Amino acid sequence: MAEQYDVSPTEKKELLDRMKRRTALREEFLRLSTNPHRQSAGDGGAVFDSSLQRYQALKATSREYFKPSLQNIRFGLFAVVIPMFLYGYAIKRERENRETLYRTGQVSYKDRNFKFI
Repeated sequence: MAEQYDVSPTEKKELLDRMKRRTALREEFLRLSTNPHRQSAGDGGAVFDSSLQRYQALKATSREYFKPSLQNIRFGLFAVVIPMFLYGYAIKRERENRETLYRTGQVSYKDRNFKFI
């Protein structure tokens, strides 16, 4: 490892420990994934990772354990429902204002953005 002057000795020791752990895990993964003598049909060449399995199980069953609360409802309203209605209202109002300008003759036909040629 190259000499680093901005790292304290304790941080350097922690970095080296992490690097050793990462290297050991990488070597174990490669050893397990490239073993030609694995006999179980369920493996299929993939290494079983318990943390990945727990994460996938959590994602698959998250709807079963969801508990509605006031905070969830508030988030849904302010992040999804209200912005949709505000955006729809803004579009409707802008179109109506443009239409009144067209119908009253304040904008000539040649100055309109969308017209039949």
